[in-house]
Amino acid sequence: MRRGIAATALVAALGVTLAACGSGDGGNNDGGSKGSGELSGTVTWWDTSTVGSEDKVFKKVAEDFTKKYPKVTVKYVNVPFGEAQNKFKNAAQSGSGAPDVIRSEVAWTPDFANLGYLAPLDGTPALKDDSDFLKQAAASTKYNGKTYAVPQVIDSMGIFYNKKIFKDAGVEVPKTIDELKTVSAKIKEKTGKTGLYLRGDDAYWFLSFLYGEGGDLVDAKQKKITVDSPAGVKAMKTVKDLVDSKAAITDATNGWDNMQAAFKDGKVAMMINGPWAVSDTFAGKEFADKANLGIAPVPAGSAGQGAPQGGHNLAVYAGSKNLDASYAFTEYMTSAETQAKIATELSLLPTRESVYGNSKVAGNDMIGFFKPVVDKAVERPWIPETGSLFAPLVTEYTKVLTGQTSPESGAKAAGDAYRKLLKDWK
Repeated sequence: MRRGIAATALVAALGVTLAACGSGDGGNNDGGSKGSGELSGTVTWWDTSTVGSEDKVFKKVAEDFTKKYPKVTVKYVNVPFGEAQNKFKNAAQSGSGAPDVIRSEVAWTPDFANLGYLAPLDGTPALKDDSDFLKQAAASTKYNGKTYAVPQVIDSMGIFYNKKIFKDAGVEVPKTIDELKTVSAKIKEKTGKTGLYLRGDDAYWFLSFLYGEGGDLVDAKQKKITVDSPAGVKAMKTVKDLVDSKAAITDATNGWDNMQAAFKDGKVAMMINGPWAVSDTFAGKEFADKANLGIAPVPAGSAGQGAPQGGHNLAVYAGSKNLDASYAFTEYMTSAETQAKIATELSLLPTRESVYGNSKVAGNDMIGFFKPVVDKAVERPWIPETGSLFAPLVTEYTKVLTGQTSPESGAKAAGDAYRKLLKDWK
């Protein structure tokens, strides 16, 4: 799930303790014990899932863990996605207030590991049956030859569309950028609705266009900045043209909330989103009949399709006072059984190959669509700085979309910022 760098969702269930028999003193001050052969103590888990939909399921799964280990208390905290990366860094650096386990966006994992904030998991119970993990999901958990996280969910992006609006407008799902503009114009003409809501305050929504033009943020092997290459400039021109042509509307703030509300209320016919949005989208009045939601590949740019690979891992804080219980919790939350439950209830894609053989998972249309997309998705560079590449890019992406700068200047400014961040890169 990705709500965005500037997400402002409220913290849910702060300090709520999911206890079975007994409880610790909260946080990771309760060291726990395995001396009796039974796990005990407290595990604080920072979850970053969507409040009001995903968080309810993840909280319930955490409760189920305490049934398996009745002497362990799980302290569930939902931290807004846009705040979690820096909040964890600050807590880990100060040595106070960090969780035992964090739901880490894939790009954060190598960053946290490089800083020494994560416990290496090789040889621990957390990596049980690790050969079952999808290779591309496992790739984001590695750093300098060690494993620092366990893949929880994997995702990518597609076009979500309102089938009723499409039928009323007499249009088909667009397969190219030109078709997207044509379809949007006809939707406006026939229904008065806007074709596409293009989120403008999160650079992750730019990646499909960047990859679709054959570009990338950086070339890690060559240590080269590529965001301001001709492909990067062309991608900036593409998104700006979608807004200028009125094929799309955009925003500079509160993008997640604005986009979801517009799509769920039937004010726009399409949005670009991922599996993390399915559960929340079904809560909208337009999708009381779930069959009204369609999902298709993001329209291709000149280089073809290029959806980004995303997802989340579970990582254990190196300073945890209860490592044994934290390893067990991480293993449980990423087990085949738990992943099947989460996939069934939330349509989130499992990271274990074996789970796709589960009949309920195999019968989920949303997962059925996104799995082939994920298989071909473009991996981000798994370097410590990857998580920091979005802040300067979103600044320029937003400025381009809102007409504050040109596509050429926006791409160049992003590239210059990357060169300051990656000092020995060209």
